[in-house]
Amino acid sequence: MKLDRRNFLRLAGAAGATAVVGRGAEAQARQYQPPPQALGCLVDLSLCIGCRKCEQACNEVNQLPAPERPFDDPTVLERKRRPDDKAFTVINRHYAGRRDDKNQPLPTFVKTQCMHCQDPACVSACIVGALTKKPNGAVHYDEGKCIGCRYCMVACPFQIPAYEYSDPLTPRVRKCTFCFERISQTGGKPGCALACPVEAITFGRRQDLLGLARKRMEDNPGRYEPHIYGEREAGGTSWLYLSSQPFARLGFQTLPDQPMPHLTETIQHGVFAYLWAPLTLFGILGGVMALLGRRNDKEERP
Repeated sequence: MKLDRRNFLRLAGAAGATAVVGRGAEAQARQYQPPPQALGCLVDLSLCIGCRKCEQACNEVNQLPAPERPFDDPTVLERKRRPDDKAFTVINRHYAGRRDDKNQPLPTFVKTQCMHCQDPACVSACIVGALTKKPNGAVHYDEGKCIGCRYCMVACPFQIPAYEYSDPLTPRVRKCTFCFERISQTGGKPGCALACPVEAITFGRRQDLLGLARKRMEDNPGRYEPHIYGEREAGGTSWLYLSSQPFARLGFQTLPDQPMPHLTETIQHGVFAYLWAPLTLFGILGGVMALLGRRNDKEERP
């Protein structure tokens, strides 16, 4: 068997699986209870006008660099954007089928940021505890603990955490903070929710927001899709959405209800239960590589 990239990855997976099986007792199903009083935000996309006031408020609260184009420049909406290390939230414009009385297409604007999952995959993946789920619902980042492994970026099902590649000395992982310091104070609200001029963003207890969303759907039959995005996706998120258009047409990912850490933590606990487990794993891989290398040498000899 030739030792190419495909075969090496296959062997790595097999060795990893062996390590997991060997620690079966440690790799049992995890138990996790999300914060019972978690806060959240409900975004009603049928109300959003795409003014980008939330982007501006986020920029100011988090003291982020000024954007290349001003916040009142509508041409920014001509291309799809993602949050990055300089913008923790962005608004995108979608044409998903809505039309006015003159049959002209109507846009739907979608606010995107860290979803602050109830059972966050990024927290599960962080090997040094730099990311933690707080009782108020925020997924908090401690840059003093971060070692820059970026496992959180790989683990996030929403592909949100961004890395400061432009800072070679003290790079950080960057994402929406849920205005942690502000909401930790009595009556404090996230900057984006406070700045929204049409009240498309409602801040409060997550359970209360779910009730509010259901009441809006009941009181306005036909206005909303019969789905609260974030209620169950990836185990549930602190950011919830109502929409008059199918979420799949608006760039929302279709995700399972099961929290992502159910898989990732099982693997981690199996492989890294003891300090020697990683050394054993790499020792196995090294031995396999050496064996295959000798075999390849014999096959190549005339």
